[in-house]
Amino acid sequence: MRIQDIHQQLAEIGAKPVHTGRVMRAWLKGQALDTGIRHQKTEDFLPLSVRNGLPALSKTVTSLVRLRSEHPGADGSARLLVELADGQMVESVLLPRDGLCVSSQVGCAVGCVFCMTGKSGLLRQLGSAEIVAQVALARRFRPVKKVVFMGMGEPAHNLDNVLDAIDMLGTDGGIGHKNLVFSTVGDPRVFERLPQQRVKPALALSLHSTDAALRRELLPRAPQFDPAELVELGEAYARLVDYPIQYQWTLLKGINDGQDEMDGIIRLLRGKFAIMNVIPYNSLDDDQFQRPDTNRIHQIMRYLHQNGVLTKVRNSAGQDIDGGCGQLRARAERIVSARQRPAEPLASERTD
Repeated sequence: MRIQDIHQQLAEIGAKPVHTGRVMRAWLKGQALDTGIRHQKTEDFLPLSVRNGLPALSKTVTSLVRLRSEHPGADGSARLLVELADGQMVESVLLPRDGLCVSSQVGCAVGCVFCMTGKSGLLRQLGSAEIVAQVALARRFRPVKKVVFMGMGEPAHNLDNVLDAIDMLGTDGGIGHKNLVFSTVGDPRVFERLPQQRVKPALALSLHSTDAALRRELLPRAPQFDPAELVELGEAYARLVDYPIQYQWTLLKGINDGQDEMDGIIRLLRGKFAIMNVIPYNSLDDDQFQRPDTNRIHQIMRYLHQNGVLTKVRNSAGQDIDGGCGQLRARAERIVSARQRPAEPLASERTD
C-alpha cells in the first residue's frame, strides 16, 4: 500500500486536504486516527462522514505492520521484527537518542557479501505506506526524531516509494530534513532525483573500499562507480543541501582495514564535507569475515583523525543480541520453516 492509497480512502469518505493532513499526522505520531488536538475535539474539525469512516481506515493502516518480536540491546537500542500484512518480515531498529532505522525492501538485490539481508535476495518492495507505518509503530514505544533508511533493502531500488515516505516524514511526520538519512550503495538516479525533492534528506554512501576492484567484490551488484567518482557526486550533493555526506565503511579484518585503505580514505576525503562512519563488522560463529581487534580500530580512528578525516565508530545497534541487519529475520524464517517441515516418522513407521 502507498501513501496515496490512504489519501484516496480518506477522500472517498469525504475528507478535504486539511482533514487528511490531521488524520495522517495523528497516525504518524502513533496515535489513534481520530485523536483531537489540544484545544479542539475531533468532532469540531472532522466531518461526520470522515469520523464514521475512520474505524475501517484505522483497521487498514493498523494491518500494514505488526510487531512480531522485540529484542532490546544493552546500548539502549531495540531491534524490532516487524510482520507485514502478507506475512513477510522486515526489521526496524529503535536507536539511542530518538532514532529509528527502517527497511525499504524485503531482502535486497545488491548482494553485499558481508550482509545477511543480501543473502536472501530481493523478495519484494515495500510500499510507501508500509515504510512510514514502521515509524508510526515505533512511536508507540518512544519518540522518533530521526529516521535512517539503513535497514533491509537498497533504497535506490525502491526509489519512488522511499521518496514518498521521506516527503511525508519531513512534512506531516515533523522530522527535520537533515534527520532523514537516505543510505545507498550509489545509484545514478539518487543523484538525479534527490536534488529535485521538496524534502532533501541527508545522504549516506556505502564506500567500504577505495579500491575499485575490491569494492566490486564486496558489493557485486552495486552500480560500478569508481570510489573517487562516487565521492565527487556525494560532495556536490553535500554542498547543495549544506550538510555533510556520511560515508559508510564496514570494517573487515584483513580485507579493508590495511594501511593502503586508510591512506586511500585520506586521499579521497581530506578536505571534503564528509564524515567517515567506521562500522566494525558484527562477527558471527563460523563466519568468513571477522571484526578487527579493538586496538586496530583505535589505531584507524587516530590515524584518520590526525590526517584530517572526521571519523566516528558506529557499532551496529544490538550487537549483544546478534542483531545485525537481517539476522533476526533469518532466525525467524528458520523457526517458521522448522515448524512447517513434516516430522520425521518413527522407526516403527518407516517403510524403507
